[in-house]
Amino acid sequence: MRRFVPGALAGLAAALLFAGPAAAAPSNVTVRAEGDAATLLPRTQVTTDTQPVLVQGSDSCSGTSAGGALYKATAGDIGGRYEPGLGFLLERVKGETQTAPPNADPARYWSFWVNYRFQNQGLCQTELQEGDDVLVFADCFSQTSQCESLSPLRISGVPATASPGQSITAKIEEFVVTFGPPPNFEATTTPQPAAGVTVTAGGQSVTTGADGTATLTLTQTGPVSIAATKPARVRTAAVMCVTTGGDGNCGTQLPPGTPLGTERPDDKTAPVATLAGLRDGRVFSRRRAPRTLRGTVSADPSGIKSVRLSILRRHRGRCWAFDGDTERFKRHRCGGSRSFRIGDRAEWSYLLPKRLPRGRYTIRVIAIDQAGNDSATQTRIRVR
Repeated sequence: MRRFVPGALAGLAAALLFAGPAAAAPSNVTVRAEGDAATLLPRTQVTTDTQPVLVQGSDSCSGTSAGGALYKATAGDIGGRYEPGLGFLLERVKGETQTAPPNADPARYWSFWVNYRFQNQGLCQTELQEGDDVLVFADCFSQTSQCESLSPLRISGVPATASPGQSITAKIEEFVVTFGPPPNFEATTTPQPAAGVTVTAGGQSVTTGADGTATLTLTQTGPVSIAATKPARVRTAAVMCVTTGGDGNCGTQLPPGTPLGTERPDDKTAPVATLAGLRDGRVFSRRRAPRTLRGTVSADPSGIKSVRLSILRRHRGRCWAFDGDTERFKRHRCGGSRSFRIGDRAEWSYLLPKRLPRGRYTIRVIAIDQAGNDSATQTRIRVR
């Protein structure tokens, strides 16, 4: 369900030319790899470190990058090559190779997503943060319809444990990826309920309806895999434990690092955002008014889902709110609120189209984690 615009592949290749970001801090992340016909690496939790990997002469991949996490999760069982200006190109994962000669049609390659969002840059150019979820899967692209580009399935609603006979309702989503105009071809990933997905677990098989949900009743005790498949989609699965609570069926039957369920019920703390260089009550001249807003978001065990920004302006008794789609201030009721999404990274920045005009401003940054916890940081400034 990927909608390529003309020249999109060239734009994606060009995106790799940008220099990679500075290495991040070590973090707890999950990694999964799906091959053509089977799961090569089940969803596995690893802790990244600062040791470079895939070192070839003067080239190397940061240990805290997605490439570093994949290397660690597979115990180094990956391979590829470095290309000038492009960085590391992944070709092999756990014995399966996906590569094609230049200008081949169809072109087979490894696609790469983080937090179920298509990535415009390579594994080694993408630094990870706490709670990130990395997915690598065998993909294909053809200008002559010899194959179809794949989209992942995402499963949610699966608890870590359940009692025998308890009903479990799993929700399955799929994704549409669209690309913006050149030169950046910025990708937008949109989830939607996945109908027609076959969900299997404990000998049962159920098909999702229009709402993307499937309900199963699990009776066998021990680890249970809930698997979801659909043509032209990347398979997915979640592992949970069916237990009475005292039978000891799950604690020793799963490999270390196997995440249970899809929920994180223990995370009740929201991440905290900061605004850099904007002290509350600060007054700016028009010439020195802010144009770039930046800050950070604290690490979160569930991972950061979204960072949102709100800019409200009041001048001569009238009020405006900044609109992220049009990048303009629009009339807004005084005392109201309005925000727009600016990403999901721990280090964030937003470039305004021009410096803030005269007025009094209330600027808020909202941080939301994958468990649904949120917090807001607010500051008030004036431009005279």
